[in-house]
Amino acid sequence: MTPAEGSALYDIPGPRALARHRVYAWATSALLAVLAAFVVWKLVDTGQFSAVKWRPFTYEGIQRLLLTGLKNTLKAFGWAALASLVFGVVFAAGRLSDHRPVRWVSALVVEFFRAMPLLVMIFFIFIALRFDPMTALITGLTLYNGSVLAEVFRSGVNAVPRGQREAAYALGMRKTQVMTYVLVPQAARAMLPAIVSQLVVALKDTSLGYLITYQEFLYSGKLIATNLDYDLPFIPVVMVIAPLYIGMCMLLSWCANRLARHERRSPKAGAVPVRTEPPREI
Repeated sequence: MTPAEGSALYDIPGPRALARHRVYAWATSALLAVLAAFVVWKLVDTGQFSAVKWRPFTYEGIQRLLLTGLKNTLKAFGWAALASLVFGVVFAAGRLSDHRPVRWVSALVVEFFRAMPLLVMIFFIFIALRFDPMTALITGLTLYNGSVLAEVFRSGVNAVPRGQREAAYALGMRKTQVMTYVLVPQAARAMLPAIVSQLVVALKDTSLGYLITYQEFLYSGKLIATNLDYDLPFIPVVMVIAPLYIGMCMLLSWCANRLARHERRSPKAGAVPVRTEPPREI
């Protein structure tokens, strides 16, 4: 839409409004710059950039410890993400079933694990069921995030206009065919942002593994941060670990956006061109 066409939701800002917006932008940028400078000054003032606090990261053993933690984090996330998606699909299908007992059981499972605190589930699986730390973490992440994804899938399918379902049944399709070829492909685009958001939550929640001694990324950082030989480098460890967590989440979002653009360009998702013939002369 060009500025000349206007908008039904808001008025196009004029010269004075644009000038006012530029002032707001510069003032906000200046405020953020001052805040960032204050934080850096406080870090320097408290000795967070001293050589002794950053020396651990130059040692090969410390680097290997961080890489091992990062590998374990990605391993737990990979298995939990895959299992959560399968769990969500299965129980979303159960909640959409035509059989009332299946719907009730699926709803009970989903609502129970969705309401249960994740940390309580992880501790219960680790202590009461005596699972190893990695299995306990993956199981807890699967039960919680899979239950949330089940609701996302169910809501996405139900959000497809009812006429699509009725038209498919009118063509003689069975329910499985309607779900596979009509409802799920249309719902997938609407569900993708919510799915990615929940997977990002699962990635960050892998950090709870350090509470049950699973040697993931945060646990490795804690071992370094509590080392008295390096003057307890808590802040340097955070400054190393936090950007990597942010980068992994941004990479996951980038992959999802790329997949969404590919789906929009896919000829299968587009409209089928209809060949029109000129009217016949009578």
